[in-house]
Amino acid sequence: MVDLIKYPVITEKTYLFLYKNRQYTFDVDKRLNKSQIKKLFESLFQINVIAVNTHIPPRKKIRVGMTQAAKTAHYKRAIITVKEGQSINFNLKN
Repeated sequence: MVDLIKYPVITEKTYLFLYKNRQYTFDVDKRLNKSQIKKLFESLFQINVIAVNTHIPPRKKIRVGMTQAAKTAHYKRAIITVKEGQSINFNLKN
């Protein structure tokens, strides 16, 4: 279940989304749809998800020397809007 969420996206733009709109950004498995993402986050983090926005960023080429070696992995980016007063704790240690 945890392997479906790859990692949180932490950039300046995602910090602005977090503080202004209570939106968290994660890279998730490409096969998940919005309702599955919502259930996954609600069960894993015990939060109320208001909305889920998703998009698939374009793949980028990886160059090694003079040759094009491969392309970056495919993933889906999910922007999760949570209920006011709730937050996601990133320090999950088992």
